Amino acid sequence: MKLPDQRWYIASPNPEQVKILVAETGLSPLLAQVILNRGIDSPKLAQVYITPDVESLPDPLDEFPDLFPSIELLKEAIETGEKIAICGDYDADGMTSTSLLLRAFNHLGGDAYYEIPSRMKDGYGINERIVEKFAEEGVGVILTVDNGIAAYDPIKLAVELGLTVIITDHHDLPEKLPPADAILNPKLLPLQSPYRGLAGVGVAYILAVTLAEKFNKREEIIDALLELFTLGTIADLAPLVGVNRRWLKKGLKQLPNSQLAGIQALMQVAGVSEEQKQLKPDDIGFKLGPRINAVGRIGDPQTAIELLTTDDPGMALERAMQCEQINGKRKTLCEEIEKEAIHLIRTTPIDYKKDRVLVVINYKWHHGVIGIVASRLVERYGVPVFIGTYEEDDTSKIRGSARGIEEFNIFEALVYCDNLLGKYGGHKAAGGFGLKAENLTAFKEKLSEFAHRLLDPSHLKPLVKIDGQADFQQLNAQLYQHIDSLQPWGIANAFPVFWTPNVKILEQRTVGKNHLKLVLGQEDGQEMKAIAWRFGSYFPLPKRLDIAYKLTENHWNGNVNIELEIVGIRLPASAKIKPENSFIYQGKEYICHYSEQEKELRIKNTQGKVLAIRKGQRKGLLGINRQEAKEVDVTKKPYFDIIKVAMNTLNLTK
Repeated sequence: MKLPDQRWYIASPNPEQVKILVAETGLSPLLAQVILNRGIDSPKLAQVYITPDVESLPDPLDEFPDLFPSIELLKEAIETGEKIAICGDYDADGMTSTSLLLRAFNHLGGDAYYEIPSRMKDGYGINERIVEKFAEEGVGVILTVDNGIAAYDPIKLAVELGLTVIITDHHDLPEKLPPADAILNPKLLPLQSPYRGLAGVGVAYILAVTLAEKFNKREEIIDALLELFTLGTIADLAPLVGVNRRWLKKGLKQLPNSQLAGIQALMQVAGVSEEQKQLKPDDIGFKLGPRINAVGRIGDPQTAIELLTTDDPGMALERAMQCEQINGKRKTLCEEIEKEAIHLIRTTPIDYKKDRVLVVINYKWHHGVIGIVASRLVERYGVPVFIGTYEEDDTSKIRGSARGIEEFNIFEALVYCDNLLGKYGGHKAAGGFGLKAENLTAFKEKLSEFAHRLLDPSHLKPLVKIDGQADFQQLNAQLYQHIDSLQPWGIANAFPVFWTPNVKILEQRTVGKNHLKLVLGQEDGQEMKAIAWRFGSYFPLPKRLDIAYKLTENHWNGNVNIELEIVGIRLPASAKIKPENSFIYQGKEYICHYSEQEKELRIKNTQGKVLAIRKGQRKGLLGINRQEAKEVDVTKKPYFDIIKVAMNTLNLTK
């Protein structure tokens, strides 16, 4: 019998706080627990979460110190007819940012055009070639969007050539900021600022709206700008908190009735219904966004820019169809590379369990899509993935992408390998890198060394994060509508996941390429239909399972039914064979392990929390991962007693 090798983290219930939130907000206990899990732990915060418009936002001019000088510089450039050059980026964030500013400057009478670096020839961000080209073409102001914060030398060259430079970016700050005339980056703001989580398109949106207000021309363009902000923010996987949540809530309602020809055409080819009252982040994340991103990955970004800036329905449809074709090619490339990568992992001596990181490199993979494949390999294997390909014209060089897991910081891993790398960058969850092929073996070894500092063997499984336990009788249309009313769900505000133990599998069949359709039942006779995407290889499932799932709506023949989307399955507790290193303490189950190499005892509970104690130490670490773990005194109860039982279980002496 084969089942997914997953690890479940079930959030600890908090009945007292749930009662308070239920009384103050009218939410169901299930949803009150969900928002508690998202860090919303007071009635005041809950009210802002449910109705973001009730919060008064600080003026962006007060938050961004360089916003006022940016506006003054751009106002002067527009009024004097000075050329403004926008340097964008080839992902959805960069292309929507570029389109947003082009629309704004066109509306305000500015002389603006754009340049997007070639993914294959230039790589990411503004460079000296582009700066020199702008100077030759008589540009007065360079405006970067979604890039520029790390481009010290190109910005320095631009200033030396007498150009005004305004950087708008949202990426992490380098040690030394470029010598630009103005820098707008939310990472320069205090951690508590509601603007802190803006993507590049969010910074561009604030700049454009504030500039339009300066010209008293805000109202005529605000809707178009908001729609492009919504599209870019979700496609870039920005956190859906702070002003992002507030503005997206409005933008998602607006998109079905978009007045932009390009968005109308994109929804048409992607099969997004204009009859929806509002779009959901998944409509953008899985339908609209990938079609724009695909253009930047393997096509010409000009196609997407023209799509989002044209007002001609005919051209919009033509460009949307081109996006559709390119996205089809992107899907095929991803499937081929994923298959080749899996074959490579199976047939070569790659031991990712031992290394605690997966590094896979091959010839002739398309650099533009390997990041997507990296994400799929993380889903499949549950380990950090570094995937790369050799340069087309120079096999002595490798370019790659990386994707992480919860306990592993990709950017810190790349910094750890700094002496082996050329250009690199990223953040906790993802990154990109380049290196000489001769450094590959040393790179693998150093990544493994870094991974061993952070990851235990128990971490090397796909993680399913669960909000709470539910019975089928609670899973009704009303609960789904309440969940839907709390959109947008997404990054940093994940869609709720519930679990139900010991469910009966009444019916099961495979559908499509590798999916399962199920009918599930509980002891009280309640039944639910379910779909389990990519679970076909586990068919047939055993008769009883614990299941983890999201609620979905199924529209069929005019009927709407609530169904389950399965994200995790495991054997019920009664069916499990208890491992030798498990024990029960005060009715709760624990698993323990002793590392002889590190002289460390680790005790894990069913919620995924680990207590780690080194031999002879009075202090231990308690938490889901080492970075966020807190120090505890293991000589105190209940830790002392739990450790004692664990040592007896493992036959260890004090």
